[in-house]
Amino acid sequence: MRSTPRTPARRTRVRAAGLAAATALLLGLAAAPSAQADTPHHHRTATLGDLAERTGRYFGSAVDNPELADTDYADLLGTEFDSTTPGNGMKWYATEPQRGVFDFTAGDEIVRYAKAHGLKLRGHTLLWHSQLPGWLTSGTWTADELRAILKNHITQVVKHYRGKVFAWDVANEIMNEDGTYRENLFYTTLGPGYIADALRWARAADPKVKLYLNDYNVEGTGAKSDAYYTLIKQLKADRVPVDGFGMQAHLALQYGFPYQMEQNIQRFADLGLDVAITELDIRMILPYDATKLAQQADWYRQVTEACLAVRRCVGITLWGYSDGHSWIPSTFPGQGAALPWDENLRRKPAYDAIRSALAGT
Repeated sequence: MRSTPRTPARRTRVRAAGLAAATALLLGLAAAPSAQADTPHHHRTATLGDLAERTGRYFGSAVDNPELADTDYADLLGTEFDSTTPGNGMKWYATEPQRGVFDFTAGDEIVRYAKAHGLKLRGHTLLWHSQLPGWLTSGTWTADELRAILKNHITQVVKHYRGKVFAWDVANEIMNEDGTYRENLFYTTLGPGYIADALRWARAADPKVKLYLNDYNVEGTGAKSDAYYTLIKQLKADRVPVDGFGMQAHLALQYGFPYQMEQNIQRFADLGLDVAITELDIRMILPYDATKLAQQADWYRQVTEACLAVRRCVGITLWGYSDGHSWIPSTFPGQGAALPWDENLRRKPAYDAIRSALAGT
């Protein structure tokens, strides 16, 4: 999850047919009294999860622990989707609040929720420069000390969730926009080799789980995605276990659609990787209107179709599915309306666009 604005990307034209169709959908929803909120009692013959499974993929949504108290939200997530990701409950500050003292309460709650609803579960995240506990960021560590801390953290967390998650975002947001390494605590103390070490330790703790690198602003071609391509190619050559690449896809209408997304997904797949869209949302400058919602719907369609076009694009995860539980408004003031359901759990044109793409219609 990101809290940094996207840098402007090369703009691409939105397809006229998609805009027209999405606008018509919006107008129809606005006028039709049958456009009701999704509730646990509203059933469809096929959900987004069902449609994705028919293509050999998953379609999921992240969830944070406090959101489970919103029963309508939690019930719809458990019926519409077939996978989920914990928004915060498996991050370092939550799982190791004191050195060597582990607390899996939040993550375990998401595990129980996923199991109860038959959802697959992605693990997020073992290693990130943000949301670290104070004891870690305030300490002065030698390389040997920090290496031991990192190894122990990864080993304990991955072992605890062994057999409960199908994939881990092992290293999250390790590159700058220009393709250089982010100078986080681990890089400055251990050097770039910490990434390979983290992957090896995760593999040792759970030989069956899929191991991912994950970042934002890598959906299209450019310096940042090029840097990941080069890194992963080298990791593969060095026989470091890396199974997947996660493209977060926190997009924004004002910055343009990521250029050559399908081709970019394909080149990572050609390295022998699974590729996943891991944190999808598409925000806009408020207030929204029919034109913006139609453009957003077209982008959701394009992202879905780009994944479907590449055999090794294994699935898509929304970063929450409703505007009522979105991280966007508090992080990007004046922006929002980023998700396929509004704050009242009413489907927006984006929902229909995703559904049509998954159904191949």
